[in-house]
Amino acid sequence: MQVPVLSIIIPCYNEEEAIENTLKTLLDYLKELTDRNIVSEKSFLYLVDDGSSDKTYSILEKWHNENPDKIKVLKFSKNFGNQKAILAGLLEVRKYNPDCCVTIDADLQQDERTIEKFLEEFKKGNQIVCGIRNDRKTDSFSKKFTALAFYKFINLLGVDMEPNHSDFRLVSKEVLEVLSRYREVNLFLRGVFQEFGFKKQYVYFDVRPRLQGESKFNFFSLMTLALQGITSFSIVPLRFVSVTGFIMFFTSLLLAIHAVYEKVANQNTVSGWATIVMALAIIGGLQILCIGIIGEYLGQLFQEVKARPRYIVEKELE
Repeated sequence: MQVPVLSIIIPCYNEEEAIENTLKTLLDYLKELTDRNIVSEKSFLYLVDDGSSDKTYSILEKWHNENPDKIKVLKFSKNFGNQKAILAGLLEVRKYNPDCCVTIDADLQQDERTIEKFLEEFKKGNQIVCGIRNDRKTDSFSKKFTALAFYKFINLLGVDMEPNHSDFRLVSKEVLEVLSRYREVNLFLRGVFQEFGFKKQYVYFDVRPRLQGESKFNFFSLMTLALQGITSFSIVPLRFVSVTGFIMFFTSLLLAIHAVYEKVANQNTVSGWATIVMALAIIGGLQILCIGIIGEYLGQLFQEVKARPRYIVEKELE
């Protein structure tokens, strides 16, 4: 295999405190890989500014002007979210025809030197190389718990996903072409890459503490991502609604028979009152839960039917 052209895609949102260190680190590392003939000298960084409200874009613009061949920048018109920024990077970078792309976070908590291991697997013929965290020591207790619960739950629902799978991965240009055919508005990338069927490998890496700035992921954004993944790749929750409906109908039928028995046989309508009240409360709660599950799927359909742009590009520095 000839020396590949590598594009490193970095989504950015309000990263003015960290981005200069990130750019310097990745440019130095890219030069090292080039000097060792691991990647082509045509390799470059592709940064997607996800509608930052701080000085992130002006910093990116300055670095692009100083390194136009090595730094390309795409600017969103507003904040569309991390997944849309990664997707935009993967789709828009195709015009430069790289042999492979790596997506990595702007805070560099993911060890950039793992990219060399990605490239080794790529040269062995793997079209997708996924980064898997060794542990979650750098996460808070709540983030650890929600992440563990998400991976357990989504696998229980029939979605094949490796625990601690992150958006730190390498994909080939052939994979990018297939990805471009997916027109879903809410594309859950971690799930999509799992179902492509290309030759795939996993590489494990350590996560470093964040040195500058704060993480832009909070409980709400992680829950939104989890719900998007579940409703995009599994209909098991809808089947749960159907099964629950049948169970509740059967339970209600038994309660009705019990009420008739109390009235006819015992002439007692007071007995069982607490049971009925509890049953009504349980049934009411389950109905609300089921309506909520159906609502999540209807919300996904609503967004897909409108078919609005997944992101809007305001400016691109080529």
